[in-house]
Amino acid sequence: MIFSESLKKYGDFQRVYKKGKSYANKYLVMYVLRQDTQENRIGISVSKKVGNSVVRHRITRLIRESYRLNETKFEKGLTIVVVARAAAKGKSFSEIESALMHLGRLHSILLGQESLTAPLIEGSDPK
Repeated sequence: MIFSESLKKYGDFQRVYKKGKSYANKYLVMYVLRQDTQENRIGISVSKKVGNSVVRHRITRLIRESYRLNETKFEKGLTIVVVARAAAKGKSFSEIESALMHLGRLHSILLGQESLTAPLIEGSDPK
């Protein structure tokens, strides 16, 4: 089993916000910073704007579990910060997992997958 280290320190989050690249979708924002390490580090931020502590902790657990189950699909040596948006409140596990994987594809950090932002090859069927 692979276990990622969690980001806990304010400075670690700030470094990723300032130097990392971000993409967002309806439910989540993902910042990614490449590092020279053998494992990934993940930080999760859920603002009070999203809801009370019960709601925030539920969203945190959903994001952490989504990442844990798909960890082997992500490249190594990344520092990732996932910020939950208010729209994530009340969403199911599958919706949060789908949003997380979508951002992974946008960042091109999933193993064996092309970027969603990459142009289509001429003559290929987009379906």
